[in-house]
Amino acid sequence: MKVLFVYYVPSGGVETLNRQRCRALRLAGIEAHCLYYAWGSGMQNAADFPIYVTRNDIEIKHILDSNGFDVIVVTTDHASFPRLRMLGFKGKFVLEIQGYGPKSVAHAQLTQAAPYVNEHAAALLNPNTPHIAALFQELYPHKPQFNFNNCFDSQEFTYRPYPRSASPIMAWLGRIEDNKNWREFLHIGHQLKQHVPDLQMWMFEDIQLSQPLEREQFLALIEELDLSERLTLRSNVPHAEMPYYYSVIGDSGGFLCCTSKVEGAPYSVLEAMSCRCPVLTTDSDGVSTSVFHNSTGKFYVLGDIQHAVAEALVLMNDRSLREQIRSHAKGHVEQNFNPHSYAIHFAGLLQSIGM
Repeated sequence: MKVLFVYYVPSGGVETLNRQRCRALRLAGIEAHCLYYAWGSGMQNAADFPIYVTRNDIEIKHILDSNGFDVIVVTTDHASFPRLRMLGFKGKFVLEIQGYGPKSVAHAQLTQAAPYVNEHAAALLNPNTPHIAALFQELYPHKPQFNFNNCFDSQEFTYRPYPRSASPIMAWLGRIEDNKNWREFLHIGHQLKQHVPDLQMWMFEDIQLSQPLEREQFLALIEELDLSERLTLRSNVPHAEMPYYYSVIGDSGGFLCCTSKVEGAPYSVLEAMSCRCPVLTTDSDGVSTSVFHNSTGKFYVLGDIQHAVAEALVLMNDRSLREQIRSHAKGHVEQNFNPHSYAIHFAGLLQSIGM
């Protein structure tokens, strides 16, 4: 059985997912390849499976003809179905949604996708994201739908002890865009430093995906809140280096702060949890399968800076609760996002659509 995963660019959570699941699916005897339309920062990450980067029709046709894929899983780009069919693909399509950002955008995009989905898609897939699952039910009640957690290799990407930071670190990971809500992170840090004078702030981003106007506003707010001296920006850190950073953040007494308005299934949360780095997050819908308040992490109310600061202080100062959260979070990732389970679920999807 051969499967091709298609996405726009190898960056962010989808690139991480594809790298993880292409390996996981071997456990079920499934050979997986990836096709991206353009180069992205994720290409720096090591991979031991075929990856193609092209938007050229002739090159894509050659890839399809020479591999004989049984199934193509397209993430988000529903309009590619007729194009791939025209280029000679004769197997079955699956439309996967990992997140669109705002719920209104998700509704609009999935409504717009109707002609493509109804004609071409054999099934719909999402990683247990409640608002996406609800839209699938509303818009495509007659299409087979599969909702299961993404996979995560917690044995490879895991906690390791390093020299301890002298100061607690509050971290953030994402793109400098409105839905990722970087403004809220900066305001939380500005307020939290009144209680934690030696607080350090680390932000991890992909600078190539930053919008110029948004970046201008970002840099201006850093100056306005007087955060320059305590804020460290890192762009395009290789994925293999991130366990070091998460481990250091967790051992510093700090945490990962996720401020997103809406998320699909953020890998940054799973990565932090696997490395014993506690997570403080908005209830951005997609985190509902990974974060349980005061058990595997902490929630704060979106837009409520004071609530975020209060929860952060509990997370930093209540050592018993903090250690409980760190341990429970790591165990939760190992049990509920393991590659074996993903391989079983994905093989079940293929079987149910007649493959």
